[in-house]
Amino acid sequence: MLMTNPDPAMMSATDLVHLFRTKALSPVEATAAAFRRIHAHDKAVNAFCLVDEASALRAAKESEARWMKGAPMGLVDGVPTTIKDVVLGKGWPTLRGSRAISPDQPWTEDAPAVARLREAGAVFLGKTTTPEFGWKAVTDSPLTGITRNPWNTARTTGGSSGGAAAATALGMGPLHIGTDGGGSVRIPAGFTGVFGLKPSFGRVPVWPASPYGTLSHLGPMTRTVADAALMLNVIAAPDVRDWTSLPFEARNYRDGLEDGVKGLRIAFSPDLGYVKVDPEIARGVGAAAKLFEDLGARVEEVNPGFANPFDAFLVHWRAGAAYLLSQFDANQRALMDPGLQENAAAGEQIGLMNYMAAAIERARLGQHVRQFHTTYDLLLTPTTPLAAFAAGQDVPRPAMKVWVEWASFSYPFNLTQQPACSVPCGFTQDGLPIGLQIVGPMHADALVLRAARAFETAKPFRMPDAPRAPSGAGKS
Repeated sequence: MLMTNPDPAMMSATDLVHLFRTKALSPVEATAAAFRRIHAHDKAVNAFCLVDEASALRAAKESEARWMKGAPMGLVDGVPTTIKDVVLGKGWPTLRGSRAISPDQPWTEDAPAVARLREAGAVFLGKTTTPEFGWKAVTDSPLTGITRNPWNTARTTGGSSGGAAAATALGMGPLHIGTDGGGSVRIPAGFTGVFGLKPSFGRVPVWPASPYGTLSHLGPMTRTVADAALMLNVIAAPDVRDWTSLPFEARNYRDGLEDGVKGLRIAFSPDLGYVKVDPEIARGVGAAAKLFEDLGARVEEVNPGFANPFDAFLVHWRAGAAYLLSQFDANQRALMDPGLQENAAAGEQIGLMNYMAAAIERARLGQHVRQFHTTYDLLLTPTTPLAAFAAGQDVPRPAMKVWVEWASFSYPFNLTQQPACSVPCGFTQDGLPIGLQIVGPMHADALVLRAARAFETAKPFRMPDAPRAPSGAGKS
């Protein structure tokens, strides 16, 4: 069924492709509509660090010609798409939110996900903002400034895929590439009320390798679950440049998407046993868990039974930052976000025995959750323990020192590499989105999507028509 909004910018990729096929809409019209949204609203949120209207419209015209001949290149031919600016896109600089990267380079390579989307006919609009090298869970950088939340522009989008999240919410294209090393797809999806999926590690090939190693995943950010499944069909295709990628599965992630959750064994953990959660978030996520029960799942409130892996994650994250900054000279490092410099300095002090102890703790955690999922098909938690806080801050409270302290629900599942998504499940009294996290066993990406789709069907997602200034953020 087609979406009722007549503006092509607010249509799903799935609907756009249907309209292209029936010749009821042109990729040129869809691309022009996306740029109208960018021109109208990006100044308020700062979602883009690069916009290339001329090349996008050329690509859209080429797509239009293919559709007129009935010969599309692939599943997303003509669909407006963006790339997070830590991901290589041929012909565009990938500055990673950093003044230390020179734009004066050849830029001749596509990352695997970009290559697959380009081969499938996607129309690339531009690159979305990121904190420097994606190092933290909010989106601001010395190069591109602060990215703001469409629901209240005084609040953060979260990060590090905050530009992609703001673009998703505001109709600046239906398909967006995000990356997630500790929550960087799910946190901004939760804060902005969009859908974001961190697939199983290796499901989507990644190249070049992240300095954060096997913590880092790449996944779709969209306004509908079906669009994420469509996008995953494309970007999960193989690429020999990623030696850690999983064997290719020739499957369609849209198959079985409507099968619901009846009979599934679902664990609901409101706090993982150790997280302090704001009451409004707890109420919203509790109601979402109850909805799964209403949909026929067997939901049990239970904690997965592991201690907070904060220290193990921080060792991995800081070691990655230390390695990353070791590639730059002192003058370049001086240009960088002071928080990133501090993180790297702490990483330089990590001893080999400490690193290996963190690696063993990670292995034990992974084994524990795999055992947990022999009993439960899925785990539900809040995406974040709080709603979006003030933009321009790394942490919501002065007592906190690092972003990892408030990202308590997301980073454990980067350590374990499981598929996890954030589904919008309601709003706070101040009109800020609440996110529900759905976590699946390793390789059960299709099951996570299926559960998310069941929830979306029962409680359809809502997106803002335009960015809301602080005074306009009322109850929703």
